[in-house]
Amino acid sequence: MADRVVIVGAGQGGFQAAASLRQEGFAGRVTLVGDEPGLPYQRPPLSKAYMKDGDPKRLALRPAGFFAEAGIERVGGWVEEIDRDAGRVLLAGGEALAYDHLILATGARNAMPPVSGLAEAVAARAVVGLRTLADAELMRARIAAGGRAVVIGGGFIGLEFAAVARAAGLDVTVVEAADRLMARVVSPEISEHFLDLHRGLGVDVRLGAAAAAVEPAGVRLASGERVAGGLILLAAGVRPNIELAAAAGITVGNGVVVDGRLVSSDPAVSALGDVALYPGPDGESVRLESVQAAVDHARHIARRVATGDGSDYAAVPWFWSDQGAAKLQIAGLRHHRHRTVAVPGDRRVVLSLAGDVLKAVETVNAPAPHMAARRLLAAGQAVTLSEIEAAGFDLVALAKARA
Repeated sequence: MADRVVIVGAGQGGFQAAASLRQEGFAGRVTLVGDEPGLPYQRPPLSKAYMKDGDPKRLALRPAGFFAEAGIERVGGWVEEIDRDAGRVLLAGGEALAYDHLILATGARNAMPPVSGLAEAVAARAVVGLRTLADAELMRARIAAGGRAVVIGGGFIGLEFAAVARAAGLDVTVVEAADRLMARVVSPEISEHFLDLHRGLGVDVRLGAAAAAVEPAGVRLASGERVAGGLILLAAGVRPNIELAAAAGITVGNGVVVDGRLVSSDPAVSALGDVALYPGPDGESVRLESVQAAVDHARHIARRVATGDGSDYAAVPWFWSDQGAAKLQIAGLRHHRHRTVAVPGDRRVVLSLAGDVLKAVETVNAPAPHMAARRLLAAGQAVTLSEIEAAGFDLVALAKARA
């Protein structure tokens, strides 16, 4: 049994791992290492609520006193190396932290697509990726200055920001290389719904429009067209921070490779959240860029470390995105091979199926069907389209009947 746990990464997943270790009765030393100043905070509101109210106190996961009361040691700094043979991590300042079990919660960073001038513009903060509180503070100031905004990427973060910036009175253009919005994660029906929503808000959405260069006055597209904007947000996806693990000889791919228990190729090292590549419910390896996945992973790892529970992680993934007045919620994992069925007469609910079996449900401003879908998918018994049709597509009624 471990006596010393070191958690690298003090985002929401890393924080939850530390807190859950104590909740599970772990009495050993818990050290949480993070390279950002201040208390661990929530990231999802950065592109939404924080853009509106600018109150960093509402982001804090716990007050400062919590860490002392819980016996969680917070260490600021950058981890440069994992010395697996000695069971320690080495910080940039030379400090060494010994561990019996190491939890990697290193998260992800903004992807840098091959756009001329982009790296230089990001380094100069002329283009900003919305990953940290410092990024959000800078973007709030630029929104307040008004003008025109260009968003590179039509995923969750880009669209959330676009809705906020448009509500603040800015002219906003979203340039997305794919042929539909949020193409990697949502169905064509939901993509179309949000395209209509954003265009209805007055956002200029350009699909099939790849950014080719960042210029002083805005962004040049691959077509040669120039999109003017003094405020430019980079929201073209993320890349997992695997370098620390890879340098230590831990198996990596599109993330740190872990088994069903979220244990890496080194049994003394676990990984969670955006950086963890784990066996998904259908046998395919998945890496989820979701705060809820990070929290659920953290709780699972903490239970194993504290109690010896060797069960596999099996929580049903769920996601959400607030864009203007629309709340998108997704229960389960949608695959591009799935067929989709929109609930008759209701564009707010879309089912994703493998054959006849329900795999995911997307909803817009429909919390009751979302919660029902989560219950149905978590029950461990296949839900078929014929059952859903027999229930009149009423997921709430079907969940009650099954219960």
